[in-house]
Amino acid sequence: MILRGTFFSTTLEMETNLTVLIPNNRLRQPLGKVAYLLHGLCGRSGDWLDYTMLPVYAEQHDLVFVMPEVARSFYNDMQFGQKFFSYVVDELPQIVRNVFQVSSRREDTGVIGASMGGYGALKCALSRPEQYAWCAAFSSASLYLKEGLERQRTHGNNSVFRSVYGERLLNDFEAIFSPALIWREEDEITALAARAKTMPNQPQIYLACGSEDYFCADNQRFKQDMDALQLDMAFESWAGKHDWVFFNEALEKSLQHFFPAVETPTA
Repeated sequence: MILRGTFFSTTLEMETNLTVLIPNNRLRQPLGKVAYLLHGLCGRSGDWLDYTMLPVYAEQHDLVFVMPEVARSFYNDMQFGQKFFSYVVDELPQIVRNVFQVSSRREDTGVIGASMGGYGALKCALSRPEQYAWCAAFSSASLYLKEGLERQRTHGNNSVFRSVYGERLLNDFEAIFSPALIWREEDEITALAARAKTMPNQPQIYLACGSEDYFCADNQRFKQDMDALQLDMAFESWAGKHDWVFFNEALEKSLQHFFPAVETPTA
């Protein structure tokens, strides 16, 4: 079952898009596993359904996928905008449990994303390790947010810098973090990981990034930093770019990583 529609979010105080994919074999069996699947910077709630083999993976793994829409917010409670982080981690799961009867158990709940959504997935899982048992992040952006905000503060008025990053993205960051580009520990993935390490439960994490991706160096650096924390984290890299070909393959590999008993049928 594929559902695409809108509903009124009390957190966002507006109508928002939502896409839900429920495997056919789950329609008559309540309390199934659920994964929150997060879009990238230029995306929308239906991207994963439109550009990957998601329906096949849902059936193979008996997994409900919930795909919210958060504009270009980087899954944050914005300084000038909506509270998208609170919406995704607080309001949306409650609505999904009430309407679609998915499991509320931590071990049945995961979060996945690519690019901006990779940052969002890590932020959700590491901010709420008591809520998400597993997390997959592909080609993640802004893994070192503090450094990025400092670069923008220092070079943001430089025409070359603005041409590289784009006027729209720099404006987005001012809307998210204020014109002063205020850094907060709760937005920094490495800081969240260090805090999660001290908590009773940590999410199992799978990272992937294409070797030709412009975020590859940051993702490799992040894996080394996470190894130092001794978090349960796997990292894979293979030939690939920052595109849906890679994201589709990474999605399949991540689900096989978390649910290894499932075999992919051959044609």
